[in-house]
Amino acid sequence: MTLSPAATLPTRQQTPEQVRAFFAAHRTVRHYTEEQMPAEHLDTILYAAQHAPTDATAQLYSFVRLTGEAKQKVAELTANAHIASAAESFMICSDTRRVRQIIEVAGYEPGQSPAIDLHFGIGDAVLAGQNMLLAAEMLGYQGCWIGGVMNGLAEIIELLELPNKVLPFAALTIGKSAEDVAQRPRLPRPLVIHENTYKDGSAEQLRAATEQMNPIAARTGKPGDWARLLNAYFGEGGSMEKREETLQGALKTQGLSRGE
Repeated sequence: MTLSPAATLPTRQQTPEQVRAFFAAHRTVRHYTEEQMPAEHLDTILYAAQHAPTDATAQLYSFVRLTGEAKQKVAELTANAHIASAAESFMICSDTRRVRQIIEVAGYEPGQSPAIDLHFGIGDAVLAGQNMLLAAEMLGYQGCWIGGVMNGLAEIIELLELPNKVLPFAALTIGKSAEDVAQRPRLPRPLVIHENTYKDGSAEQLRAATEQMNPIAARTGKPGDWARLLNAYFGEGGSMEKREETLQGALKTQGLSRGE
């Protein structure tokens, strides 16, 4: 194969203002219109997903497109009703099964590396899923990443018949927005961009950052309390702690943990 000279390669260069405007328009949307997605749009979104960066050329991901009863059931298992109402819904999976099958078919012996499988498989799945969402937004849609897969992980694995080495990471919904969603704040850059070495934020910086993020946790008639929201997820007795055993069990079931 002959590569084109660099000067003749296609470019997508835009101005900094155009790039900022595109990402500023991003919204996480959970309420969709009934408008369906044309086949050409779906094909384009999947094309984008398959052109994401991947480790070792392996493409360690699979998507399960959800339709009909499966779509409704996953909505129930995750406690996210918009999975059923979105124009398109997918289960984004880490998949290190296929690469082992390819190795076996070629006459080689697959290695055993469950922790590495998990690390690179999730990385590949997230990159491909985010490419899918970005392409959808370029076509005029909005979407939502859904971590609520952890709410019914074992049941989802069984429902979708996910074999060894395939692990659901998140669901992704895409559709035309039926809601007016405000732009969400983000943490101050000095807390997330480190140069050369990692540096903890001071207590003062963390309090200021929490104040900046408080609107993200606001509810009708109630001011936001971001620290309280985070505590509900990541604090002692929070939902993440409760999900830990479920995930550990799924990792063992799917052959992604050496166990004890």
